[in-house]
Amino acid sequence: MRLLKYVAAAVTVAPIVAALRLASVAYTGVAAPLLLLDVVVVARLWGTGPALVAAASGAGAYSYYFLPPAGFGIESPQDWIEFLTFIVTAVIAGELASRAERRAAEAQAGRREIGRLYEELQGAFERASEAEAARRNEQLKAALLDALTHNLRTPLTSIKAAVTALIRSGAWSPNSELSMESRRELLQVIDEESDRLNRFIEGLSTSDRADPTQPIHLRAVNVEDVVRSGLQRAETVTRDHRVVVALDEGLPAGSIDAASITEVIYILLENASKYAPAGTAITVQAGREDDRHVRLSVSDEGPGIPEDLRERVFEKFFRVPARDSHDPHRVGVGLGLPIARRLVDTQAGRIWMETPSTGRGTSVVIMLPTALESADVDRSALQAVAIK
Repeated sequence: MRLLKYVAAAVTVAPIVAALRLASVAYTGVAAPLLLLDVVVVARLWGTGPALVAAASGAGAYSYYFLPPAGFGIESPQDWIEFLTFIVTAVIAGELASRAERRAAEAQAGRREIGRLYEELQGAFERASEAEAARRNEQLKAALLDALTHNLRTPLTSIKAAVTALIRSGAWSPNSELSMESRRELLQVIDEESDRLNRFIEGLSTSDRADPTQPIHLRAVNVEDVVRSGLQRAETVTRDHRVVVALDEGLPAGSIDAASITEVIYILLENASKYAPAGTAITVQAGREDDRHVRLSVSDEGPGIPEDLRERVFEKFFRVPARDSHDPHRVGVGLGLPIARRLVDTQAGRIWMETPSTGRGTSVVIMLPTALESADVDRSALQAVAIK
C-alpha cells in the first residue's frame, strides 16, 4: 500500500504537464504554481514521503519542459535560481501540508479520545448516581417505616393501656380500683386515639386518590358552619392554645364538599397546635375575597416556615428540617398538608402559605369558590361531619 502511494504521487505530475503541453503553455509562472499545488495535495492525502516524491517528479518535469534549453540541461543562471527556488518551495510546501494533515489527524484522534473518556466518565457518574439513589431510597424507606410505625404504635399503645386497665378493674362496683370518672377518662382516651388512628389511615388512602381531578359532592354549604365543624373536631388538639375565630358577617355559601373542607381545617389546626408553643393564639379567619371566592386562613404564632420551603411542605413526606413538635407524642410524617392541598384542589380551590399580618408565625390560606345560589345551603352534610 505504501509503494502504491509513492508511485501515485510520482504519476500525479503527468496529467498537469500533459494539460499544459496541450494548451501550449510554456510560461514558468503558470507551470510552477500548478506543480507546487500538486505537491501540497499529495502531502495532505498521503504524507511527507509521497510529497517529496511528487516534489522530485515536479522538479524534473519543470526542468525538462519549462526551463530552456529543452531537456534537463540548464544554462541560464536565472533558470538555475528558478529551478532551485521551485525545489525548495516544493519541499517546504509538502512538509508544511503534511504536518498540517498530521496535526488535523492528531486533533481528530484527540477528540475521539476525549469523547470516549467523557462517555466512560458519564457512565461512571450514572452508576454512582444509581448507587446513591438506591442508598437514599433505602434510607427513605427505613425512615418512612419508622415514622409510620410510630404513628400507628402511639395510639395503639394508648388504646391497649386503657383497655388493659379496664379489664383488670373488672365490673364496676363502689369498691373497684377505678372510679367511674377514671373509667370515663379511659374510655375517652380510647375514643380519641381510635379517631386519631382512623384519621391517619384515611389520610394515607386519601393522599393517593386515583383521580384527584374529579369533584366530590359539591354543594352550596354555609362556610361558617364548616369552620365551626372543623373547630369542634379539633378541640382535643387545640385545648392548650387560645383559638381566635374571626368570621365576617354575611359570608356567602361555598360550592364545596363539607366533609373535605372540615378535614382540611382540622389538618391546619392540628399542624398549628403541633408546632406553635402552648398558650399562643391560633387565629381562624373567613371572609369574602370577591364575588366568586371566599377566603379562609389559619394562622399561628409558631416558628414560621422559610419562604423557600413554603411550597415544598405541600410535597408528600416532606418535613421542615430541624423542626420538632413541642409534644413528643405528636410526630407527623409530612402527609397533612399534601392531603389538604389535594382536597382543596379537587374543589377548584387554592391553598398556599404566607406570613401573617403580625409578621410572626405561619398563615395557611385557602381560597374556595362560592355557590351560585347562596341561599340553597346544604346543612345536612355539616351535621353529619359534626357528629364524626
